[in-house]
Amino acid sequence: GALRASVPRRDRGLIFGRILSEIGAAYFFLSALFNMPLANLTAILQALPLTVTLAAALFFRDRLGWRRMTAILVGFLGVLLIVRPGTDGFNVYSVYALISVAFVTSRDLFTRRLSGATPSLLVTFATSLSVMAAFGVASIWQGWGPVEGPAALRLIGAGGMVTLGYLFSVAVMRVGEISFVAPFRYTSLLWALLLGWVVFDDWPMPLTLLGAAIVTMSGVFTLWREGQLARAKRVAARS
Repeated sequence: GALRASVPRRDRGLIFGRILSEIGAAYFFLSALFNMPLANLTAILQALPLTVTLAAALFFRDRLGWRRMTAILVGFLGVLLIVRPGTDGFNVYSVYALISVAFVTSRDLFTRRLSGATPSLLVTFATSLSVMAAFGVASIWQGWGPVEGPAALRLIGAGGMVTLGYLFSVAVMRVGEISFVAPFRYTSLLWALLLGWVVFDDWPMPLTLLGAAIVTMSGVFTLWREGQLARAKRVAARS
């Protein structure tokens, strides 16, 4: 099946780069998640469409017009409102959140460069196994205690959700219409606000909400503009 498929030599390097990016993203994301509000972290992650667009222009030489460049700059200003450097609410874990964004950006770029000959299931399996192995080795130097009852169920549930997330993220980045699919990423902010309030009794500060709104609107505009340009290219190719 897919797990026995022959992987082109070029794709092997891309998969390895994707795995390293995923490990880095997981470490910095979890380190930030344990030490800062869920909604704040999720709001920072909403900058991903902006960072992916900018990175594609820098490394893949994708054309980047003034409209999208302006949206990216405005979005980064929104990120500054969320992390607020120089204030009491700013700490090293805010930087960890930004580093996780950089790793996820590189992961998405590696994914977009994969050829169609490499099955998404194989990429998902290799990534999941590598992340599990990396953190399994790292846990040797951590304190250990028995995992029983509800805690074990939560771990199993989290592992299942992460695996499904890997599979769907790989598939959608490779075959989905980015301008249609990517805006759904922003629904995670709504879930983070709701869960942070209901489960942790935590509600973001007004500046954080303002920054999140700016980042979201900038990202949606960037994706909408990319969709416009893609449709214009298809029309020009047919004529």
